[in-house]
Amino acid sequence: MKVLLTGSDGFIGSHLAEKLVREGHEVTALCIYNSFNSYGWIDQIQSDIRSQINLVLGDIRDASQVRSLVKGKDCVLNLAALIAIPYSYVAPDSYVQTNIQGTLNLLNAAREWDIQKFVHTSTSEVYGTAKFVPIDESHPLQGQSPYSASKIAADQLVYSYFSSFDLPAMILRPFNTFGPRQSARAVIPTIISQLSAGKTEISLGSLTPTRDFTYVSDTVSGFIAAMNSKGTDGEVINLGTGYEISIEETLKTIARLMDVEVELVSDPVRMRPENSEVERLLSDNSKAARMLSWSPQMSGQEGLEQGLKKTIDWFSEASNLRMYNVDNYVV
Repeated sequence: MKVLLTGSDGFIGSHLAEKLVREGHEVTALCIYNSFNSYGWIDQIQSDIRSQINLVLGDIRDASQVRSLVKGKDCVLNLAALIAIPYSYVAPDSYVQTNIQGTLNLLNAAREWDIQKFVHTSTSEVYGTAKFVPIDESHPLQGQSPYSASKIAADQLVYSYFSSFDLPAMILRPFNTFGPRQSARAVIPTIISQLSAGKTEISLGSLTPTRDFTYVSDTVSGFIAAMNSKGTDGEVINLGTGYEISIEETLKTIARLMDVEVELVSDPVRMRPENSEVERLLSDNSKAARMLSWSPQMSGQEGLEQGLKKTIDWFSEASNLRMYNVDNYVV
């Protein structure tokens, strides 16, 4: 297929770009414009794969550019978004412009050019603190941060274009993806990068929330399954493992796997406002199994540890760790 992949310079997007090329697809990868000639994490992909990607610098907020990029494509995979929750407290307007207006630009272009498949990336954050578990796709949506509110709005726009204009669009809702290349604003790379740099005091925010961590290769396989799926237009589908673990237990697991003793330091800067913290996330992935024939290859405590070991190995490479500033926390 001829695929436009937005957000390809990011963590999940770069892994997905690799997988698409390996499966023989023609990939146009939209990366956020910058003056450093950088394509983000795409720059770290091995050269024989990277050379097969049509790399474009730009911004989904630009409707004209989006229109030209969507033309002639079979599929749009929309992973472009502002995702840092703490920064959404600082600059909520930016989240509206990128996550909502940017998605609208893509939808309009996809409608104009008769795209065969539009796969939009949501987030488990739209559910807020679980009202029941496991969380299925019928769970109420709760915008507990400007980030999650912007993603709820984007999701609803995607659904509206399906219901109003018969756009062949669907929504994937990953739960807490982790793995190599993830930003240190997320908890697992925050822990691993600090430990890999030799620190024994680890700065974290709240320890009690639970998360359903999904290794990046499983999330990527979910996107591939969605892109190739039939009968999924208008659907919302969770991608998660169905296993939850607290932030504190995640820290202890990583410390054990790395064979280090750690002392926890509570950092108020890393705390969310009280009513904004999402206390519990645990997915029901039965719909993905039923409609996408998808299930995580790394699940349960054993699967989590398998993914953590891969992530630890990646951060243990000096050239990778060098790209992280473990002394500063940036929202």
